[in-house]
Amino acid sequence: MRSASALRQGSDWSLLSCAVVIGLGAFALVHLTRTTSWDNALLVPLVGMAGFVAVELYLTRRKIHHDPLLLPLVALLVGLGLALLYHVKPQVLGQQAISLLLGLVTLAATCHLRDVRALTRYKYTLMLLGIALLLLVIFAGHPLGAREVRLGIRVGAFSFQPSELVRILLVIFLAGFLAEKREVLAYGARGGWQLSRADMRYLGPMMVLWGLVMLLLIRQQDLGMALLFFGIFLAMLYLAGARAVYLIIGITAFALGAYLAYRLFPHVRTRFDIWLNPWADIDNKGYQIVQSLFALSGGGLLGAGLGQGGAHRVPAVHTDLIFAAAAEELGLLGATAILLVFALIAYRGYRIACRARDDVSVLMAGGLTTALALQVLIIVGGVVKMTPLTGVTLPFMSYGGSSLISNFLLIGLLLVISGESPMRR
Repeated sequence: MRSASALRQGSDWSLLSCAVVIGLGAFALVHLTRTTSWDNALLVPLVGMAGFVAVELYLTRRKIHHDPLLLPLVALLVGLGLALLYHVKPQVLGQQAISLLLGLVTLAATCHLRDVRALTRYKYTLMLLGIALLLLVIFAGHPLGAREVRLGIRVGAFSFQPSELVRILLVIFLAGFLAEKREVLAYGARGGWQLSRADMRYLGPMMVLWGLVMLLLIRQQDLGMALLFFGIFLAMLYLAGARAVYLIIGITAFALGAYLAYRLFPHVRTRFDIWLNPWADIDNKGYQIVQSLFALSGGGLLGAGLGQGGAHRVPAVHTDLIFAAAAEELGLLGATAILLVFALIAYRGYRIACRARDDVSVLMAGGLTTALALQVLIIVGGVVKMTPLTGVTLPFMSYGGSSLISNFLLIGLLLVISGESPMRR
């Protein structure tokens, strides 16, 4: 009889094989709509999917235990993302392939970290590094996007958006700090609805560092990432068992911050007004979201087919609105399937958190999963006009090297935490 370990490995390979076949098949369908001959473009998905196989083989040979579903689910999203990018913006495909390989290398390297608690020993150093990167963007960054706002750092031909990495550094910092101060958060010195001097003494450093990060993001006008950071902060307070007073203060601060952002930043006010009524300026400021809505409705139930949609006419479709392209070409059923894949990743992430062996691992797994899930909710909500469009990317599918690599780092940390638990399924 085959051992339990051999059966697990067999199921891991079966799931990854299915994801690879779907990704390659999707790319091939798009390719056939563009040309009847095979060319070098097909090397992109072949190399990318081979990278996933190599990582799984590496983890298996090194006997690095990990969650069996995360890697196949990510491979499925990446394969579909490459196919959609090939249709809507083929000129970015090569750069996306390079970022994908770098992300897979990052994931494999991260899996060598056998204990995530080692990271929290340097929590203040990592957070200060993140602040330094954001400061560097302000003083030496280069503009990204149509608003020409400094959001990235350019090194030669490559650019990097530090806020994507700082998002993960923030989770590591909060996991280490909140695990140490969990009793103060949960009980405090004077009851559940009051703050004491002990609260401020223990939580002061965390609030100062987090507030500084938020101010820097607002200074850069990267308000989509600021919203994501705020959500991560509140979610991790909740995971740490914080008293209701902390959550009420956080929600109140969010409402006040949203109002001030609306009053102080014209582009925030514009996005809010467009969200309420994009048809009032359909030929100018509302053009992007209106075209996105047309793409969503044009897909119908089953979609126009891969490579057959017209979403390439939507401005910034390869970054902000790749979900609109997916909905048009795959239809309601395909778009729902993509959201279910993200939901499965979130489920596995929270399951890893529930089975983690200590408070640091619980908070880090929960925070990382929340960071990914919130990013999906924010951008998909903007695409379908449930929330204002903020400009963050859809993980693993949108074009963007910084986002892709940082999300592979995130998945790598989740795999490490999953390997710490004796029960992985």
